[in-house]
Amino acid sequence: MRALSPSTIRPPLARYSHGLAVPANHRLVITAGQLGIDREDKIPADSEGQAEICLANIKAILAEDGMTMENVIRLSVYVTAREHMDGYRRARDRRFPGTPPTTTLIIVAGLVRPEFVIEIEAIAAVVV
Repeated sequence: MRALSPSTIRPPLARYSHGLAVPANHRLVITAGQLGIDREDKIPADSEGQAEICLANIKAILAEDGMTMENVIRLSVYVTAREHMDGYRRARDRRFPGTPPTTTLIIVAGLVRPEFVIEIEAIAAVVV
C-alpha cells in the first residue's frame, strides 16, 4: 500500500494515514465490528484493554484468510466517550508500528451493551 498525505492539507491529528492507495489485483477482507470481549466472555473495564481484544479479534479474522495486521488499510472505530480515545490510540499504535491504516474515530451514545466502550471494524487488502 502507498500512503497518501498531500502537502496541501493539514497532517493527520494522530497516527493514521489520510489515505492509502490499494494497487490492482488485491483481495479485500472486511470485518464486522469487534467488541472488547474475549472468548471466555471477559470484558476489561478500560478502553485500552477492550481495544486490545478488538484488535486481537481482527488479527484472528484476518489470519483465517492468510492475512496479517500489516494488510489492514482502514479502521472504523466507535467509542462511547472522548476519554476512551487515548487507550484506543495506545493499543492501535502497538499493533501498527509501520504505516498506519486510514482511520475514522466516531464518538457514539452507546454500543450494544453498556459495558462496551469501544468497537472496531477493519478492511484489509492482500495481493492475489
